Amino acid sequence: MVVASPTQIHGERLMAIELPVIDLSGERSTVSNLIVKACEEYGFFKVKNHGVSQDIIAKMENESFSFFAKPFDEKQKAGLANSFGYGCKNIGFNGDIGEVEYLLFNTNPLSITERSKTISNDPTKFRQVLTPFPPRLLHSLTISSAMSGYIEAVRGLACELLDLMAEGLWVPDRSVFSRLIRDDDSDSILRLNHYPPMPLLCKDKDSSSPCNHSKVGFGEHSDPQILTILRSNDVGGLQISLNDGAWVPVTPDPTAFCVNVGDLLQAMTNGRFVSVRHKALTNSYKSRMSMAYFAAPPLDARIAVPPEMVTPIKPALYRPFTWAEFKKTVYALRLGDSRLGLFRTQVDEHLEVQEIPNQARIRDLAAKARIRDLAAKARTLLLPNFRY
Repeated sequence: MVVASPTQIHGERLMAIELPVIDLSGERSTVSNLIVKACEEYGFFKVKNHGVSQDIIAKMENESFSFFAKPFDEKQKAGLANSFGYGCKNIGFNGDIGEVEYLLFNTNPLSITERSKTISNDPTKFRQVLTPFPPRLLHSLTISSAMSGYIEAVRGLACELLDLMAEGLWVPDRSVFSRLIRDDDSDSILRLNHYPPMPLLCKDKDSSSPCNHSKVGFGEHSDPQILTILRSNDVGGLQISLNDGAWVPVTPDPTAFCVNVGDLLQAMTNGRFVSVRHKALTNSYKSRMSMAYFAAPPLDARIAVPPEMVTPIKPALYRPFTWAEFKKTVYALRLGDSRLGLFRTQVDEHLEVQEIPNQARIRDLAAKARIRDLAAKARTLLLPNFRY
């Protein structure tokens, strides 16, 4: 059963628009053109016949629900999410909060194995190479296996989508985007989100007065990476921001993946694709579970527009930068702050005001970043992995 999307936050305006649903089993050039159109007009779309088996999805989802059903003290053993692990309500380092708990993983196989130990077993016991394996160790191995299988499948889907995008943009090197996440040093992450039900009581006995307003699970933001592949259960909550400040509820579809453009892809397509702001609301009656794969390049990867997409009429909108440089900027900002404006080649009349923080704000953010760097000596000049 599909549970409808939550009611809006009080005072916000909703738009009834259905996102494009693209069948990946269609003729390749047609599919490619449809994806490009969706990325230009919406920044979001859904894909069906995506090739990720339901068995892989179900195993990952079952393991996720099993973890989040544990007592809070047990979940804390997975470690507070300073970089990876378990987090609750706190989002980032700059005061953002939401009604969400989550697990954050680097997609490196070794990292997955190490983090899986803390999810379900004492790390010291896990390191004992003994047979037969203790039951809790077997459970940890099951989690690691489920996660590795899921990551491999969605990474393959992300690469295929990025290749289709390059083809639709008529870029000769069709792997220009996908090779960044195929790289062994890819900085991609997987985040498992759990939004517990948040029943709200109406204080006004007048039934004509709206009272079942939802709470914010994960606040308004754009994704900083290249591409996001999102799978959620049958409970609504995701909303995207399109025109005139209106919010569009995304109808849940457990048979499809939701795909959205990240900031890096907007920069690499010279602004043709849009990294759209979105948020997640809680449901009053049922838990919402989502699994988000954030496809990211290696830290030292140079982010630049392919030369074929730069012309005298359409010059490069963004200067070249590295993922490490952009990621560091993301850390210095609040969840809802825009970042790409800071990497524009020039500020013009079409640049959104929200993308140009005032100079005092920039100085303050830079000072915070310097303090954070000094406090994290072991991290040298690179901050830990982005966790939104």
